[in-house]
Amino acid sequence: MDPFPALADPVRRELLRTLARGPARVVDLAAAYPISRPAISRHLRVLLDAGLVSGESHGRERHYGLVPAGLEPVRALLADLRPPARFDESVLDGLDLEVRRTVRDHRDERASDPAQHSTEETA
Repeated sequence: MDPFPALADPVRRELLRTLARGPARVVDLAAAYPISRPAISRHLRVLLDAGLVSGESHGRERHYGLVPAGLEPVRALLADLRPPARFDESVLDGLDLEVRRTVRDHRDERASDPAQHSTEETA
């Protein structure tokens, strides 16, 4: 199942936020919401079918945990929507190099021209 319909519901998004902090039992998850435990179980089933959570049985209890890899289609979409860089960062490396050369050249000019140096001191 596509994760986007599963993420459309605010209760399911909140369940994911809770599970991002660590695995939890259905009973504990249901206690945090003003809806019934069967309703929470249905929401968890949708998240499970979408590959966003995993569920394990521990005796009579069911424990759920976040599956970060299930969010990869969402990450990919967000990366596609990110505006492209206005310029390649390697341009900044060239600019840095040019600024350093200019500073060095000015320093060398001052050192090699004592007349300019003495004029600057008197001004």
